[in-house]
Amino acid sequence: MLGLMGRAARPADGGRKDLPATRLSTVGVSGLMDLATLIGLASGTAIVLMAILMGGDFMTFVNVPSLLIVIGGAIAATVLRFTLADVMTALKTGIAAALGQSRNTPRMLIQEIGELALKARKGGLIGLDGIEISDDFLKKGIQLCVDGLTFEFIKDALSRDRDLYIERHEEGEKIFRALGDAAPAFGMIGTLVGLVQMLSNMEDPQAIGPAMAIALLTTLYGALISNLVALPIADKLASKAQLEYVRRTLVIEGTLHIQNKTNPDVMREFLSAYLPENQREAVA
Repeated sequence: MLGLMGRAARPADGGRKDLPATRLSTVGVSGLMDLATLIGLASGTAIVLMAILMGGDFMTFVNVPSLLIVIGGAIAATVLRFTLADVMTALKTGIAAALGQSRNTPRMLIQEIGELALKARKGGLIGLDGIEISDDFLKKGIQLCVDGLTFEFIKDALSRDRDLYIERHEEGEKIFRALGDAAPAFGMIGTLVGLVQMLSNMEDPQAIGPAMAIALLTTLYGALISNLVALPIADKLASKAQLEYVRRTLVIEGTLHIQNKTNPDVMREFLSAYLPENQREAVA
């Protein structure tokens, strides 16, 4: 038993050791709705709208050419830096990550892994075939165990799956960060274009004020798109990628313990290290 425990306790980190296990929480890109994203986006939009409506006419802040310069320019600059396929994938991944989160908390995963370990010790790994498992990544790992594959094969297959999943999130983060960087720049470009057009036609002094206001709208659009949408989604992707990395590492470790038929109580104690201290008693 000691030999098997030592074998299963080796880190399944795939060379990534820089992410703290204690940051684990409910993460993912599917399942429940992430209320924090909705609240942040709704409140930020509401504050800006209230400030606009309290200070004047809403339509004063609407200018289609300015929007085209900012949105079109930011997208064009991003596509120049990345492939079109990567940009389209990042948009889908970013929206899913920002609005979704996993149904399974780490505590729930540890409890489910413990139940599976108990069944495996009583009926063998083949007894886990066909059992309903709530987490897709855990289900894949258990299926590899049922198929009778080796410890090293299971570890390598799951670690590769985890790392590629994280890489896709990291690529999405880079693309949204590029959008966040490009939007204010094109906002300034639009403002400069508007100023040039305004200064080239100075015959009517009364038209200078409205023309100046329209020129400044592109800077406003660029700042809003960058700081209210693109950069927050980039940060959300980075945060969820880190948390998902640790969550999937927990699943890998649990799967390897099940494959070695480790005592469920010992396994729960081992996996509880992935939880904050104030949550460990619940899985003991």
